Amino acid sequence: MTAIDSHTSLSGVSSRAASTTRLLGRLRIGPILSVVFLLFLVVAVVDPSILTHYQPLAVDPAHSLEAPSVAHWFGTDQSGRDIFARVVYGASASLSIGVIATALGMAVAVILGVIGGLGGRFVDGVISRVLEILFAFPALLLALLFVTIFGASVTSLIISVGLGSAPGYARMVRGQVIAVKNAPYVEASYVLGHSRARILRQTILPNAMRPLLVLGTLGIGQSIVWASSLSFLGLGAAPPAPEWGAMLAAGRDFISSAWWGEFFPGAMIVLVTLATTSLGRYLARRLEGRGSEA
Repeated sequence: MTAIDSHTSLSGVSSRAASTTRLLGRLRIGPILSVVFLLFLVVAVVDPSILTHYQPLAVDPAHSLEAPSVAHWFGTDQSGRDIFARVVYGASASLSIGVIATALGMAVAVILGVIGGLGGRFVDGVISRVLEILFAFPALLLALLFVTIFGASVTSLIISVGLGSAPGYARMVRGQVIAVKNAPYVEASYVLGHSRARILRQTILPNAMRPLLVLGTLGIGQSIVWASSLSFLGLGAAPPAPEWGAMLAAGRDFISSAWWGEFFPGAMIVLVTLATTSLGRYLARRLEGRGSEA
């Protein structure tokens, strides 16, 4: 092999190595792990029997409070129920509450934000004052008040968490709508003779709603935490339902002798929050055009 051939070969290797390095640089381990974990949860929601052969409500007093083992990966609770099975089956309840509550909060926010942003000075002032009043109370306190008034149930839990998160989303939507409607390209659409309905449908709403994708992703984890907190207080899913917050409440009496009853449901709540937060921040960077540079 000549010196020229050797140089060409080394250049090719260096080029491939540089390409591989750039590819690995673009990959973000956080979003990748988040997607993998969320896919695991999707499987748990769609068909939990794929992940475990135990039933979440099957009682076996002879094997109560057993530590994690090969037979019971996450151990058993005070009634001998397999905690891994309850965590897997509980993914459906916890995720459903988080997703539906977030969707409800965003729907209310879009209505209030669009009306406030496009309405006149009086309408915008009324909605702004209402949002300021709601912001005076912590969102979780509003949710707790709603559940206390209308009774403890999964439906009340979803509505309360959704309405508690709505003011924050509504303020963001209002600000986005005002910014977009005053943009030069919207004014150009009016000059071209486009109708107000067409401009609202094709220009203002699509551009104003883009940040909701990121906020919605972040909001799912937050809603799950709030819902689990209310369930822990006995204001959500009733025992022995395999819901993560209710499992935390049931296991707190045995935390000194059976730590696994608290650890694994709590770990799932933390991991879901971390996964949705990581994914939401990644989407925010992509929408801002920074890609993998951030």
